[in-house]
Amino acid sequence: MAGSSSTKKAKYHHGDLRQALILAATSMVEQEGVNNLSLRKLAEQVNVSRTAAYHHFKDKHDLLCAIAAQGFAQWTSLAQEISDDSSLSAQEKFKQFFLKYIQFAIDNSAIYELMFGHQLWQSESDNSALTRVSYPCFQYQVEMTRAWQQQGLFPIDENPTRLAQVTWATMHGLAKLYIDGIYTQSSTIEQMCDTAINLLLKNAVSS
Repeated sequence: MAGSSSTKKAKYHHGDLRQALILAATSMVEQEGVNNLSLRKLAEQVNVSRTAAYHHFKDKHDLLCAIAAQGFAQWTSLAQEISDDSSLSAQEKFKQFFLKYIQFAIDNSAIYELMFGHQLWQSESDNSALTRVSYPCFQYQVEMTRAWQQQGLFPIDENPTRLAQVTWATMHGLAKLYIDGIYTQSSTIEQMCDTAINLLLKNAVSS
């Protein structure tokens, strides 16, 4: 048995390997970029056969969609934590939602670029696995926006979907300015976020 541990492939329970591959691929994208990721390299990284990797992902596009989908799931979880925090007022929840979105994008810039980049969304390959996660993610923001309308933060007569889109576009634009290196000072981004929040909440009802 001596020396056999170095040659044996890692053992995974059913379902564990897919998540292990996604986690390893996410790390590879963050460290080396999307272009340097391949299922062959990923299989070597996780210490499994290429056949095992292809059993879970039919190609690189399928793998990238899974990575992006996990990013959307993570952000939705953070948004839910904010929404469920009963210690925060409606206005404080909106501010936390806005600021934590920007921080999430900055902290996970490589994955964030993948989540919203043209590489996946303009591809002719199947994006159904990604849309199943990303669309409910945005819909959750629409529901939060509808609640903020009912609580007086936004005009009640505006379409909640359009309000959510404008908020999202503002957050996305600020995040991209930082990620693309146009504004790299955190203090500048923080001030821009504060200004955007104040503008978006100018119709808020004072408590």
